[in-house]
Amino acid sequence: MAITASQVKELREMTGAGMMECKKALTEADGNMDTAVDLLREWGLASVAKKAGRSTNEGTVMAVVAADATSGAVIELNCETDFVGMNEKFKGYAEKIAKIELETKSLDAETLKADPVVQEMITDCIHVMGENTQLSRAAYVEGQAVCSYIHMGGKIGVLVKFDVEGIDPASEAFQAYGRDVAMQVAALNPVAPNREAVPADIVAKEMEIYKAQAAQSGKPENIQEKIATGRMEKYYAENCLTEQDFVKDGDMTVREYTDKTAKELGGTIKVVDFVRFALGE
Repeated sequence: MAITASQVKELREMTGAGMMECKKALTEADGNMDTAVDLLREWGLASVAKKAGRSTNEGTVMAVVAADATSGAVIELNCETDFVGMNEKFKGYAEKIAKIELETKSLDAETLKADPVVQEMITDCIHVMGENTQLSRAAYVEGQAVCSYIHMGGKIGVLVKFDVEGIDPASEAFQAYGRDVAMQVAALNPVAPNREAVPADIVAKEMEIYKAQAAQSGKPENIQEKIATGRMEKYYAENCLTEQDFVKDGDMTVREYTDKTAKELGGTIKVVDFVRFALGE
């Protein structure tokens, strides 16, 4: 007999098993729901429902970049324990899911989770690893050039988007530079790529604080304004990626490192944006 989508959905909700597995069980059971449940239990798949209720506070962040280095994907895949989160098999599932995101250009976790292949992969991960597994976040980035960096074995994942001219984004030299910039994002967690991109409400709030601090000095208003402006400049230097001191060479900023690399590679490079996922954030 023909198995309907509603039957598959009902069995999936009852057991927590994957869609393809539910359809297979219903087909073998000639549409009988109880028999299908028994089959899934025999196959060891109905136990997923029990595991699905457990908390997932550990896991891994995975980032991948396309072969031409013009797009990238980053996900956070969660599990119950750090032991499983650091397991290479678990990371393998995360990498496969991130690659699916890259192929499908899924912009967020909800879109990615709706993919039947991803659903089956997460279900399989639960069976193999023996822990509840949840896809909590996902982001897709596309541009003239994209680079990635994974910190501490999956605790932090970063994608950085660049505008380039006269430079092959997939070249080893550019990717080495891009990885350095992504590492900077992982290490110092900047607020924005540049001062122009800092949200206006954050700028207003910081200036309000600095002006209040300056007012306590008792100095003339024009001096207070200079003090507040100076502190705002320091804020930009500490929190805007391109204005930060480069972590691998404190004698230059990220912007200066970027300009130096662009000159060496015979083109132009502009840091456009970044995505940073920290595990459990």
